[in-house]
Amino acid sequence: MSPADRDTTQRRTTRAVRSQDARDASTSACLVVLQGQRLGQRIDIGDVPLVIGRAPDCDFQVMERSISRQHSKIWRGPSGYRIKDLDSTNKTLLNDQPIIEAELKDGDHVTIGNCVLKFMERSSVEARYHEEIYQLATIDPLTGLSNRRHFLELLERELARTARHERSLALLILDLDHFKSINDRFGHPAGDVVLKRVAAVLKVNTREEFVVARIGGEEFAAVLPEHDLAQATVYARHLCEGIAALELGDEVALQHVTASIGVAVWSEGMKILGDLLGAADAQLYRAKQAGRNCVCAAEPK
Repeated sequence: MSPADRDTTQRRTTRAVRSQDARDASTSACLVVLQGQRLGQRIDIGDVPLVIGRAPDCDFQVMERSISRQHSKIWRGPSGYRIKDLDSTNKTLLNDQPIIEAELKDGDHVTIGNCVLKFMERSSVEARYHEEIYQLATIDPLTGLSNRRHFLELLERELARTARHERSLALLILDLDHFKSINDRFGHPAGDVVLKRVAAVLKVNTREEFVVARIGGEEFAAVLPEHDLAQATVYARHLCEGIAALELGDEVALQHVTASIGVAVWSEGMKILGDLLGAADAQLYRAKQAGRNCVCAAEPK
């Protein structure tokens, strides 16, 4: 066997032992991929140092140009886990701050290129890992609202209840006006501030039975069970006024943000979820054409 083959075999054996140790040891910590390649993957950390980088022989390989071949290392020391930047080109960030070497604490976020990892300490790793995966699958990380996929699943359920119990159901689709110009003029961090503040308006005005989500870049939606068109329109106008009243001030050098909202209700003749979405979207288009910062609603057929 050549030296190269022996090295490869040894690396594979080490990884296998590490994996088995991690499964057997109740005290092991782990990393969960929150953003980037392998979203949701769990990487167990035992007693063997974990090297992260672009090289094939790294214990956790991330194929991005912005990541060095050997970018950072995590290991267990006498007092707990530590992380060290391995002289990478673009640095290792711990909770958004560049580090050379630091102690890892439960809940810390490690950023390597575009990959964001969450460090989880020993206690209740299994339960917390599955909770983290659920959050990734259902929640928009920027706003804390439901994401598009989860929203559509919940909307399907509400439509089934509506048909079964012959209840009313309304859908709102909300789009921020001229949002691209905010990003272009003030940058994406400013745009993120706006999205968070708009989401806060939606949360404050949401009842327990409502489903509210971010379904696109600057697009939001709300499902209102047992609301007819008139009730939903009143609610939509309240949201419209609340967003227009936001005072963002010097925080992002903006003074005024508005939204256009389309409203539709599940009605006779509709057969699938897409019919309701299409009706609300058509009313959103009408609101945009009418000058924005307003609500348009579709009368049920």
